[in-house]
Amino acid sequence: MSRWAIGIDLGGTAIKAAAVGEERGIVISSSNLTDTASGPAGIVRQLAAIIADLYRSASLTNEPGDFAGVGLGVPGAVNAEQGTLSYPPNLPGWTIFPLRDELQLCLKEQEALSMTAFLDNDANAAAFGEAVYGAGRQFRDFLMVTLGTGVGGGIVLNRKIYRGANGTAGEVGFMIIDFEGSSVHAGIRGTLESLVGKKQMVELARRMIEASPSDSSVGILCGHDYTRLSPRHLERAALEGDEVSLAVWQRVGSILGVGLANVAALMDIRKFVIGGGISAAGSLIFEPALAQLKMSTLPSMHEGLELVPALLGNKAGIHGAAALCFG
Repeated sequence: MSRWAIGIDLGGTAIKAAAVGEERGIVISSSNLTDTASGPAGIVRQLAAIIADLYRSASLTNEPGDFAGVGLGVPGAVNAEQGTLSYPPNLPGWTIFPLRDELQLCLKEQEALSMTAFLDNDANAAAFGEAVYGAGRQFRDFLMVTLGTGVGGGIVLNRKIYRGANGTAGEVGFMIIDFEGSSVHAGIRGTLESLVGKKQMVELARRMIEASPSDSSVGILCGHDYTRLSPRHLERAALEGDEVSLAVWQRVGSILGVGLANVAALMDIRKFVIGGGISAAGSLIFEPALAQLKMSTLPSMHEGLELVPALLGNKAGIHGAAALCFG
């Protein structure tokens, strides 16, 4: 017996989907632009069509009797027990919507398929994907942090997703680092995301370049058009020894380390899986983050502290969503 499921990563731009084997991982996958203009009902119909197509294709090489269901990783606040999604960002027109039940109903009426659906926040799904298939396989407890346009997180305790009483546990991007600072995100001052999100990192670099007495090679890389400046420019320049770029990564890594120290102190979590586009800088951000993590925690908390890069990239959510079906 080799169970399989369908995993969905629902985003505001694309719907990434795959048939995933419990042991083999992704068997077949697809990606479609999200029809955001059609609202909740339209996206449910789109999801049902994508799922049905994948199911029928994968059933040619996988036993239908071993099918375990469809799992969805979705943006926004999720009540996994009730199957509701609340106010998802980048999905206009959504409030509180019973996505699980509506999808199951649509699959039955539109596609003549009876399937059990499972729902979770996309960051939780990514963390669970790393726990089952990726860098978190070796850990019983860990926090996954995704560093990109924003900062997301998912907590795995005793090999299970920890969602909290209301399903919003793991929102590390809203952790307060500097409550008197000038940075504001979603109306909250001094959050981790307001300091190390992609936009904020680029703005920090621009200010440091302008204040630098010497030219930075970053300017050459982006053609002195700082509207084009990206973390990749900063990574390349830092690897070439550019002092400003190295200082930017040192600063961003240190801020991240402070956030991880708060988690370590509160939850006694010692393992951290770091993913997202910014994490591709590797040691440029990992080394200062680990150093600051140790400086910001008691020596008694240092044993076992470890930061590791995520392994699954943008497929973590698909893997984790499918794994929800395997129990």
